[in-house]
Amino acid sequence: MELQRAGRGDYPALKKLYTEAFPAEERAPFWVLTRRARQGRGDFWVLRDGSRFAGLAYVICRADMAYVFYLAVEKEMRGRGLGTQAVRALIRAYEGKRLFLALERLDETAPNYAQRLSRHAFYERCGLRDLPHYIKEANVVYAIMGTGGPIRPEEYNAMMRAYAGPVFGRFVDLGIVESV
Repeated sequence: MELQRAGRGDYPALKKLYTEAFPAEERAPFWVLTRRARQGRGDFWVLRDGSRFAGLAYVICRADMAYVFYLAVEKEMRGRGLGTQAVRALIRAYEGKRLFLALERLDETAPNYAQRLSRHAFYERCGLRDLPHYIKEANVVYAIMGTGGPIRPEEYNAMMRAYAGPVFGRFVDLGIVESV
């Protein structure tokens, strides 16, 4: 598996996978992601298995933090270890930064609890650990896992304000919450 910065020619495949892999309520507008990447506020990555498109990663950086905002592997390529390789490649790419991501909370009453447990165990195998606090994005509250230490609410909030910008930031409710 190879991790490469996305180029303009990659955007159709990225958009297709992005739309298929993430529920509408969890997706930022694709044009915002591409614009922020062109502005240097986000990093769009392509995962390749040889020459074949295998997945995507989108990372937001600020100071010593790297937030894996989106990560997906093509459905027919899952189960081959590409996701593990991708997470480990991202950890290497952002060495020296506190890398973190948001994932569904381990709620035993959730209908997809087994999937949530599996996803949590996957990230643990990749070297990520549970972090204190939760991320609130719009109406959804997520758990946080990462490497390199915790993310303080004020750091996360500053990162997301810088990423979203003054106009878009007014319309999106993002932040770290102490508890749920």
